[in-house]
Amino acid sequence: MRVLVLTLALSLPSMAAAQMPDAAPVIAAERAFAADGRALGIAGSFNKWAEPDGIVIAAGRAQRVSAVYPPEAVRDPQEPLLEWWPNFAGIAASGDLGFTTGGVAVNGQRAGHYFTVWRRQADGSWRWVYDGGPASPSSDVAGPDADPVVLPASPVAPMPADMAVRSVRVNEEMLHMGASMAQKEVHLTWLAPDARLYVARLPPATDPQAQAAALDAWPHGFQFGPAENGGVSAHGDLVWGYGPARWEADGLARTGHWVRLWQRRPSEPGDRVGEWRIVVAYLIPAPPPPATQ
Repeated sequence: MRVLVLTLALSLPSMAAAQMPDAAPVIAAERAFAADGRALGIAGSFNKWAEPDGIVIAAGRAQRVSAVYPPEAVRDPQEPLLEWWPNFAGIAASGDLGFTTGGVAVNGQRAGHYFTVWRRQADGSWRWVYDGGPASPSSDVAGPDADPVVLPASPVAPMPADMAVRSVRVNEEMLHMGASMAQKEVHLTWLAPDARLYVARLPPATDPQAQAAALDAWPHGFQFGPAENGGVSAHGDLVWGYGPARWEADGLARTGHWVRLWQRRPSEPGDRVGEWRIVVAYLIPAPPPPATQ
């Protein structure tokens, strides 16, 4: 597999001298989406900025945005004020897929994070394809006026999109097998040192030391299922997806979804093939089971 990838990489035009894309359009789209949240309300802004098949994970299920936020619904005058802003963002080397993640506030009170995956449309505009958020507190992250940290676009050579997805899925199979027995060790194997790892009740972990500490707060083992959905950049350097997760917490069986964004990046200077590393990871728990009488 690696020999095949290397052959393809060397046969395709080099991007070493090409100008790398700027994540600014993705950040601008996120800020406009958030501004419309005030003007149009939650349902109005979410439907305006989503692709028709945009996915939201709610009530333990992945659902189309129109099912979660019916566009025909009349805006509730008592609807809470939902605000959000990017703290971390990035874009694929092909400039067609990007993401942002950052803090959320409800009625002026910091309350968790969001994560949005964006896709460039044929007319050059941006629409989101996935929106969901982890429960990590946002009390200590930079506010709306701060510029987000930008993940550099990867300088690796192009890879066919289907090959990129297959290679990530192979890595996920290994991650899932290891996570059933020792999730901390296997996550640390795949997390990029600058990844955003979100663990409930803890601030975002953005370096290896914080990542290791945050993983201690997760259960020792997870039962992760294969990806249910996701997407890939045309350059084959960004792959996102989500899938089912099962674990035990406080003596109760829990379910939910894992969500991950992978980036293919050089393992050493001059490496044009690259290795896959997770750059965003979190869980979305389903509602807890009802208490027994």
